[in-house]
This record gives sequence, C-alpha cells and structure tokens, in this order.
Amino acid sequence: AGILPVVAGLLLAVAAGGRGTAGEKESPAGGRFVCTSLPLDAAGSGCPLPPLPAQGGSLPPEEELKATVLQLRETVLQQKETIGSQREAIRELTGKLSRCEVTDGKGPWKKEKGKDTMGDLPRDPAQVIDQLSRTMQTLKDRLESLEHQLRANVSYAALPSDLREMLQRRLAELERQLLSKVAELEDEKSLLHNETSAHRQKTETALNALLERVSELEKGNSAFKSPDEFKVSLPLRTNYLYGKIKKTLPELYAFTVCLWLRSSASPGIGTPFSYAVPGQANEIVLIEWGNNPIELLINDKVAQLPLFISDGKWHHICITWTTRDGMWEAFQDGEKLGTGENLAPWHPIKPGGVLILGQEQDTVGGRFDATQAFVGEMSQFNIWDRVLKAEDIMNIANCSTNMPGNIVPWVDNNVDVFGGATKWPVETCEERLLDL
Repeated sequence: AGILPVVAGLLLAVAAGGRGTAGEKESPAGGRFVCTSLPLDAAGSGCPLPPLPAQGGSLPPEEELKATVLQLRETVLQQKETIGSQREAIRELTGKLSRCEVTDGKGPWKKEKGKDTMGDLPRDPAQVIDQLSRTMQTLKDRLESLEHQLRANVSYAALPSDLREMLQRRLAELERQLLSKVAELEDEKSLLHNETSAHRQKTETALNALLERVSELEKGNSAFKSPDEFKVSLPLRTNYLYGKIKKTLPELYAFTVCLWLRSSASPGIGTPFSYAVPGQANEIVLIEWGNNPIELLINDKVAQLPLFISDGKWHHICITWTTRDGMWEAFQDGEKLGTGENLAPWHPIKPGGVLILGQEQDTVGGRFDATQAFVGEMSQFNIWDRVLKAEDIMNIANCSTNMPGNIVPWVDNNVDVFGGATKWPVETCEERLLDL
C-alpha cells in the first residue's frame, strides 16, 4: 500500500514530463531528460485511495470489519489492474529515467556511473519481482544445501559407529577363521598320515619316541616306541620268537589284511600271521610251509595263493575275503594276481581270539612249531572289516596314501614282541626303494 502511491506519483510525473508540463524539461541534446523528484504527498492526488467505510456508523463491529475487508480486497484488485495496465508506461518511464538528470530544485544532479541516483524512487516492479524470485530461489537453494549438509553430517556422524560394527563383525569373522584354522592344524597334527582318532597324539608321541630312541640308541637298546613307522624283526626259525597283537577281532563277515614283508627263508617263509579262537586254531592263517605254495586258511579250509615273496625284497601283500560265497582276492605290490571262491562260504569270523605274528598256533596263543615260523621282517600289518577297493590297495602299495586298518591298525602300543623278536624304526616305502 506504501509503494503503490509512489509508483502512481512517479508515473504522473513522467507522463507530465513527456508532455513538457510539470517539472521536467527536455534536454538540449534531445536524448536526455531533466527530472525532478516529487514528494509523496504530491503524488497522492494522482492515485487516490478508495474511501474506507465510515467509522462509528450504525453497523455492528462485525459487519464494519467485513465491509472493510471487502473494500480492501477490491482496492488490491484495482491496484493490480492498474499495475497491469501501466506496465508499458513503467517500461517507458524506466527508459527515460536511465537518461535523465535529476534536480532537487537547486540545479541538475548528474547520475554517477555505477551508482543508483534515484533516491527513494521505486524500481521496475518486474525487476523487483524477478529479484525477489531469484532471492527466494537462492534462499531455497541454500536451505536445500543446509539440509543436505545436515543429512551428510548426520550420516558422517553415524559412520564411525557403523564402521566400528563392521570392523567388529569382520574381526569376529577373522577370529572364527583363525580359530577354525588353528583347530584344523591341531587336527592335522594329531591325525598325521590320515590316521584314526586312536592316533590323536601322534605328533607328540613321535617326538617323544624320537627322543627316547636317540637315548636308547646311545645306550645300545633296540626297543622302539614310534606309533607306526616300525618293523618287527624275526631273524631265526624258532618256536619262541613272535609278536602278538593286543587288540582282538570282532565277528567279521568280510575282511582285508595287508602287510609289508621281506623274507628269503627256505624252504618257505613260514607263517606271517595266524588267528586262533577257542575250538578252531586255524580260523585265519597265512602260511608258506616247506615247498608248498603260500596258502590262506579260513576255518581250516585252504586256498592256494599265486604270490611269490621269498626273494629277500620288500613286498606289499593284501588278501580280501567275504563270507558271501567265500570270495577271496590276492594282491602283490598293488596288482591283483588271483581270485577265487568257496573258501569257508557263509562262515563268519569268530570274535575273541588271539592274533600272532610269525608263528602258527596249534592252540589258542601257543604250541608253536619252529618249522612253521616266519623268518624275516614285517611292517604295516592292518586289518579292515570290509573288502578294500583295488584302487585303495594300489595306493597303499605305491605309498601314495596311508590307510590304517579300522579293526587292527599298525601302531607301536598294539604290538608286543617276545623271545628276542625286536621292533626297529623304519619307513617301509623308503626301504623298499633301496630294494628296487
């Protein structure tokens, strides 16, 4: 309401100047104008305000207020129409103002370059509106920037907590992996050579056995305490040198027996092992006696095996058998040399007997015959309660895997020696290479 009278007064002044009447003279050059500022009260007559309703009339206060509001609304609409109709005049006025010299009644006041010389005169409403729009847009942009920074700051403030949580999760994961690896290494250490759970302390035992072995060798003692890398030596054909397996057999419906042996005894190498049970001394026997071929006895039934092992070199022997049709197989150095059937078919191996290395039993655990004794060395005597696959037997024979027997494994504390038989440290596969 304060700007509109000024604008109206200015419009009247410029309009009058255009006609050469009120306070403005056309400059001698014809391109500029001499302008004189008009006071606000001088412009009031050119833009009279609509009369307000009389106060203190007979109307109630509510009605008077309502009438005043309606009158002001009409006034605003009229002023908007006036501004719209005078836009062209405003633009013309702006053009003239840019070329005029303003006087204050005492003389011309020349506009200084780069400086607003119009005093209190209003600017072009279009420019004011445009400037307000730009200002509002600038404020809006700054507000959005502040909100973005605020969100960013909140995010950054939360980042360290998230980072800590992430690091804690990562550290926990790494810790679990480390513990898993440590446990895995412990298992590998305790299950060296893929042995069963009975050898969980193999590494410690091997180290202790090595220290004891060094001490024993220094003292000239031939005893040996290694878990599995040892051999039993039976150098004489007597009825008192033998080894005994402490662990007995359960009832078996199939088995695989494997061992390394070396012998050059003649005639025949004797009895590498025998298993006797009450009522049957020849429950399982492997024997080469006199000039006879090597034989496998099960429940006193006999099968001749095509094996040739008396050349004084290390050989790997495996024998498989199943009660189903009495099927048997014979392997030498990983190669199957023979197979057959009807060897004690449907007869389960009886449990609770005695397993002897190097002697043939005529009674359970005794009555050895020197002519049937084994002469030579043996190692890695293992028994499984199933028929091993041919490829497993080949892998054992060529030293590419170590498979301890699940019924009888070759471990030092499971073998006792008697009568002068000895246990010596040996790596059978390394000794075998010396024979090739």
